[in-house]
Amino acid sequence: MKFKREITNGIIIFLGIGIYFMILELLGISDQAYLRMLNIVFVIFGVNRTIKANAESGVHGYFTNFISGLLTAMIGAVLSIAALLFYINFKGGEEYLKSLSENFIFGGGELSIEQYCLGLLFESTAGAFAVVFVLMQYWKGKVENINTVDRR
Repeated sequence: MKFKREITNGIIIFLGIGIYFMILELLGISDQAYLRMLNIVFVIFGVNRTIKANAESGVHGYFTNFISGLLTAMIGAVLSIAALLFYINFKGGEEYLKSLSENFIFGGGELSIEQYCLGLLFESTAGAFAVVFVLMQYWKGKVENINTVDRR
């Protein structure tokens, strides 16, 4: 398996999430948890691109496509968390983190920057598994159909 497709789509996820969160920050609504959860749209988009491209190029294995989709999502997640770590430190570190962690899924409180990023990594890993699983179910019967149509 070559990783060019996964890296490209992972970077697309990262850029989509980054631009989305910068827009939320500029509008002053980045503290709204329900808006922050919409970043899953970018994950779905990137993972779907990977699985669809795999199907079109003849990659049939369920496990192979699952791992490919998961790699795509995790590349996007790790890049996004690394950028957030940089951004938190740029905006004031622990003080800026307090405004973010109040609406954090793991409960907020007095989190360190490292704990916050680790929590986001767990959250994004769980989300990645869910997205990849759902998309694999969606593409399960379509993979053979795409290749059948191409051969006609």
